[in-house]
Amino acid sequence: MPSRVAAYREDLRRLKRWEPYLRKHSGLPGPRANLELVAAVAEEADADVLWQLSASKDEYLALCGTAGLGRFALLEPDTVMSWLREQASDPRWRVREGVAMALQRIGRENMPMLLVEMKEWMQGDAFAQRAVVAGLCEPPILKSNPEIVQVLEILDHITTSVASGDDRRSDGFRVLRQALGYGWSVAAAAAPENAVPYLQKWLQSTDKDVAWIMRSNLGKARMASLRDALARPAPGQRSGSRAR
Repeated sequence: MPSRVAAYREDLRRLKRWEPYLRKHSGLPGPRANLELVAAVAEEADADVLWQLSASKDEYLALCGTAGLGRFALLEPDTVMSWLREQASDPRWRVREGVAMALQRIGRENMPMLLVEMKEWMQGDAFAQRAVVAGLCEPPILKSNPEIVQVLEILDHITTSVASGDDRRSDGFRVLRQALGYGWSVAAAAAPENAVPYLQKWLQSTDKDVAWIMRSNLGKARMASLRDALARPAPGQRSGSRAR
């Protein structure tokens, strides 16, 4: 039997107007948007359609278009990346997820390009940093050790900004904290030996939000093999001493 994505692609090819179909099959309102249909749109739509959808006031249509634009980032890098960065601050969380999906698509096709872009975004505000974490911390794109090392360096930079952050009640800070709460474990599972020094450093942090981020990551099943290594004192830390 054809997959749901393939079936949706066939339906879209037969339609002249997509928007009524997308709204009908969006899964909204409801707890879960129809991501299989999002994937179908990303593969079937041309650039003009995706730009139009991405700018929609309808959250699901904007999700579809924004996620799909990752397919055209290699052809129009400046235009697409500029728009995705703007969308990373959209008040609609599903649109922000569309940005993450677009970045992950770019990473699957050209991880070096994505890393260059994310090193610029990591200097931005909390929403931009959240997009960086969500875009990079995706297991299928974390394959090359040198690239994973760069991801760890980026996470270290962003965590440093969290530890020195002042506006901790903002929505941007909240979503960045949540993303870091799983992102470190994804990168660490991909390159455990490289991740241990970073994790040991941040496990000693007295910052309450960094401490929450580390606890959240340590609780992930993917971190099981790393817990013993992290229980050992970091270089320079006295045996038996404990971080506050």
